[in-house]
Amino acid sequence: MKSEKEKMLAGEPYDPLDAQLSADRRRARLLTRALNDTRDDQPEERARLIRELMPDSGSGTWIEPPFHCDYGANITLGDRVFMNFNCVILDVAPVRIGSGTLLGPAVQIYAATHPMRAQERRTGLEAGRPVEIGDEVWIGGGAIICPGVRIGHRSVIGAGSVVTGDIPDDVFAAGNPCRVIRPIT
Repeated sequence: MKSEKEKMLAGEPYDPLDAQLSADRRRARLLTRALNDTRDDQPEERARLIRELMPDSGSGTWIEPPFHCDYGANITLGDRVFMNFNCVILDVAPVRIGSGTLLGPAVQIYAATHPMRAQERRTGLEAGRPVEIGDEVWIGGGAIICPGVRIGHRSVIGAGSVVTGDIPDDVFAAGNPCRVIRPIT
Protein backbone atom coordinates (compact mmCIF):
# COMPACT_ATOMS: atom_id res chain seq x y z
CA MET A 1 0.00 0.00 0.00
CA LYS A 2 1.35 3.42 -0.97
CA SER A 3 2.05 6.08 1.62
CA GLU A 4 0.30 9.44 1.28
CA LYS A 5 3.65 10.93 0.23
CA GLU A 6 4.05 8.33 -2.51
CA LYS A 7 0.51 9.07 -3.71
CA MET A 8 1.24 12.80 -3.67
CA LEU A 9 4.41 12.48 -5.72
CA ALA A 10 2.65 10.13 -8.18
CA GLY A 11 -0.07 12.73 -8.83
CA GLU A 12 -2.75 10.63 -7.15
CA PRO A 13 -5.29 11.95 -4.63
CA TYR A 14 -3.67 12.10 -1.19
CA ASP A 15 -4.46 13.25 2.34
CA PRO A 16 -2.51 16.47 3.06
CA LEU A 17 -3.14 16.01 6.81
CA ASP A 18 -1.03 12.84 6.87
CA ALA A 19 1.50 12.95 9.72
CA GLN A 20 4.56 12.50 7.48
CA LEU A 21 3.43 15.21 5.05
CA SER A 22 2.61 17.55 7.93
CA ALA A 23 6.08 16.99 9.40
CA ASP A 24 7.70 17.58 5.99
CA ARG A 25 5.77 20.86 5.56
CA ARG A 26 6.72 21.96 9.08
CA ARG A 27 10.39 21.32 8.24
CA ALA A 28 10.04 23.43 5.09
CA ARG A 29 8.32 26.24 7.03
CA LEU A 30 11.15 26.34 9.56
CA LEU A 31 13.80 26.39 6.83
CA THR A 32 12.02 29.08 4.81
CA ARG A 33 11.60 31.15 7.98
CA ALA A 34 15.35 30.89 8.59
CA LEU A 35 16.06 31.69 4.91
CA ASN A 36 13.72 34.67 4.98
CA ASP A 37 15.42 35.96 8.14
CA THR A 38 18.88 36.02 6.54
CA ARG A 39 20.46 39.36 5.73
CA ASP A 40 22.11 40.36 2.47
CA ASP A 41 25.49 40.19 4.20
CA GLN A 42 24.96 36.44 4.91
CA PRO A 43 25.26 34.89 1.43
CA GLU A 44 26.91 31.69 2.71
CA GLU A 45 24.13 31.06 5.24
CA ARG A 46 21.49 31.79 2.62
CA ALA A 47 23.14 29.34 0.20
CA ARG A 48 23.38 26.67 2.93
CA LEU A 49 19.67 27.02 3.76
CA ILE A 50 18.70 26.83 0.07
CA ARG A 51 20.70 23.58 -0.28
CA GLU A 52 19.09 22.15 2.87
CA LEU A 53 15.59 23.13 1.75
CA MET A 54 16.07 22.11 -1.90
CA PRO A 55 18.81 19.44 -2.01
CA ASP A 56 18.53 19.18 -5.80
CA SER A 57 19.56 22.79 -6.37
CA GLY A 58 22.41 23.75 -8.65
CA SER A 59 25.24 26.14 -7.96
CA GLY A 60 24.87 29.89 -8.05
CA THR A 61 21.18 29.91 -7.09
CA TRP A 62 19.98 33.14 -5.48
CA ILE A 63 16.66 33.67 -3.76
CA GLU A 64 15.60 37.11 -2.56
CA PRO A 65 13.54 36.67 0.60
CA PRO A 66 10.77 36.26 1.31
CA PHE A 67 10.29 32.90 -0.37
CA HIS A 68 7.67 30.26 0.44
CA CYS A 69 7.12 26.64 -0.58
CA ASP A 70 5.26 23.57 0.65
CA TYR A 71 8.09 21.04 0.87
CA GLY A 72 11.22 22.28 -0.93
CA ALA A 73 12.47 18.73 -1.44
CA ASN A 74 10.27 18.38 -4.54
CA ILE A 75 11.92 21.38 -6.23
CA THR A 76 14.86 20.82 -8.58
CA LEU A 77 16.85 23.90 -9.58
CA GLY A 78 19.47 24.12 -12.29
CA ASP A 79 22.57 26.32 -11.95
CA ARG A 80 22.26 30.11 -11.64
CA VAL A 81 18.52 30.24 -10.94
CA PHE A 82 17.37 33.63 -9.62
CA MET A 83 14.11 34.19 -7.75
CA ASN A 84 13.14 37.74 -6.88
CA PHE A 85 11.14 38.80 -3.81
CA ASN A 86 7.91 37.02 -2.79
CA CYS A 87 8.10 33.91 -4.97
CA VAL A 88 5.86 30.99 -3.96
CA ILE A 89 6.18 27.37 -5.10
CA LEU A 90 3.53 24.84 -4.10
CA ASP A 91 5.60 21.73 -4.73
CA VAL A 92 3.25 18.84 -3.97
CA ALA A 93 4.46 17.37 -7.27
CA PRO A 94 7.93 17.76 -8.80
CA VAL A 95 8.82 21.29 -9.90
CA ARG A 96 11.87 21.57 -12.15
CA ILE A 97 13.40 24.94 -12.97
CA GLY A 98 16.20 24.96 -15.52
CA SER A 99 19.61 26.59 -15.41
CA GLY A 100 19.87 30.32 -15.95
CA THR A 101 16.15 30.87 -15.32
CA LEU A 102 14.96 34.16 -13.83
CA LEU A 103 11.75 34.54 -11.82
CA GLY A 104 10.48 38.08 -11.29
CA PRO A 105 8.94 39.27 -8.03
CA ALA A 106 5.81 37.48 -6.80
CA VAL A 107 5.97 34.66 -9.33
CA GLN A 108 3.78 31.79 -8.17
CA ILE A 109 4.25 28.19 -9.30
CA TYR A 110 1.41 25.85 -8.41
CA ALA A 111 1.88 22.10 -8.76
CA ALA A 112 -1.03 21.65 -6.32
CA THR A 113 -4.59 21.18 -7.49
CA HIS A 114 -7.98 20.29 -6.04
CA PRO A 115 -10.93 18.34 -7.45
CA MET A 116 -13.36 20.33 -9.59
CA ARG A 117 -16.44 18.76 -8.06
CA ALA A 118 -17.47 20.08 -4.63
CA GLN A 119 -18.40 16.63 -3.32
CA GLU A 120 -14.87 15.42 -4.07
CA ARG A 121 -13.30 18.54 -2.49
CA ARG A 122 -15.26 17.82 0.72
CA THR A 123 -13.21 14.61 1.14
CA GLY A 124 -10.18 16.82 1.83
CA LEU A 125 -8.06 14.97 -0.70
CA GLU A 126 -5.71 16.95 -2.95
CA ALA A 127 -3.54 16.11 -5.93
CA GLY A 128 -0.65 17.57 -7.88
CA ARG A 129 0.74 17.76 -11.39
CA PRO A 130 4.43 18.39 -12.16
CA VAL A 131 5.63 21.74 -13.48
CA GLU A 132 8.70 22.02 -15.70
CA ILE A 133 10.41 25.27 -16.64
CA GLY A 134 13.24 25.03 -19.16
CA ASP A 135 16.70 26.58 -19.20
CA GLU A 136 17.22 30.32 -19.58
CA VAL A 137 13.53 31.19 -19.16
CA TRP A 138 12.48 34.62 -17.88
CA ILE A 139 9.16 34.76 -16.03
CA GLY A 140 7.92 38.30 -15.43
CA GLY A 141 6.72 39.53 -12.07
CA GLY A 142 3.36 38.39 -10.77
CA ALA A 143 3.02 35.53 -13.27
CA ILE A 144 1.17 32.42 -12.15
CA ILE A 145 2.22 29.00 -13.46
CA CYS A 146 -0.60 26.44 -13.09
CA PRO A 147 -0.32 22.69 -12.38
CA GLY A 148 0.98 20.46 -15.15
CA VAL A 149 2.50 23.26 -17.24
CA ARG A 150 5.75 22.94 -19.20
CA ILE A 151 7.55 26.12 -20.32
CA GLY A 152 10.14 25.60 -23.06
CA HIS A 153 13.77 26.68 -23.05
CA ARG A 154 14.64 30.36 -23.53
CA SER A 155 11.03 31.52 -23.53
CA VAL A 156 9.81 34.71 -21.86
CA ILE A 157 6.54 34.91 -19.93
CA GLY A 158 5.09 38.42 -19.61
CA ALA A 159 4.46 39.96 -16.21
CA GLY A 160 1.07 39.14 -14.73
CA SER A 161 0.42 36.22 -17.07
CA VAL A 162 -1.55 33.16 -16.00
CA VAL A 163 0.05 30.15 -17.67
CA THR A 164 -2.56 27.38 -17.95
CA GLY A 165 -1.02 25.36 -20.81
CA ASP A 166 2.36 24.42 -22.22
CA ILE A 167 4.55 27.09 -23.83
CA PRO A 168 7.09 26.04 -26.51
CA ASP A 169 10.79 26.93 -26.69
CA ASP A 170 11.97 30.37 -27.81
CA VAL A 171 8.74 32.38 -27.65
CA PHE A 172 7.36 35.42 -25.88
CA ALA A 173 4.02 34.54 -24.29
CA ALA A 174 1.71 36.71 -22.18
CA GLY A 175 -1.84 37.24 -21.05
CA ASN A 176 -4.62 35.60 -19.09
CA PRO A 177 -4.74 32.93 -20.21
CA CYS A 178 -1.16 33.10 -21.38
CA ARG A 179 -0.69 32.59 -25.13
CA VAL A 180 2.21 32.82 -27.54
CA ILE A 181 2.60 36.38 -28.83
CA ARG A 182 5.60 35.86 -31.09
CA PRO A 183 8.77 33.84 -31.57
CA ILE A 184 11.99 35.19 -30.12
CA THR A 185 14.45 35.57 -32.97
